[in-house]
Amino acid sequence: MKLFFRSFGICLFCVLVLTGCKNTTSHDQTVELITVEEMDQLLEMKKVQLIDVRTPKEYEKGHISGAINIDFRDANFESLISSVDKTKPVAVYCGRGGRSAACASVMQKAGFTKIYDLDGGISEWKYKGKKVTE
Repeated sequence: MKLFFRSFGICLFCVLVLTGCKNTTSHDQTVELITVEEMDQLLEMKKVQLIDVRTPKEYEKGHISGAINIDFRDANFESLISSVDKTKPVAVYCGRGGRSAACASVMQKAGFTKIYDLDGGISEWKYKGKKVTE
């Protein structure tokens, strides 16, 4: 009977440890969804390379100051993004967050070490009263 309870205790412990641990993937470590306030802080500290992944037409209508435009839908996107330093943190944004999330996944697979994705995109940036450059 002692052996039964000991075995049961060990099994229960293992189950709790295995189910209690968060399963982190490299995506969780490489890509971080950030708020407008967090983006603003990163930009003020000049800690990131800023990339606007919208179309050139959208970019011309207004973008976050200091952003370079690399259109995610461009057929040469992977070639264009290769000009960005993979070892330095990168912040990406689009209109609302869909394209930048897809872009972040592509960049992660390409070997970028740290990617910040602006939650809500430039729409959220403007909603929070932040300025854009035309």
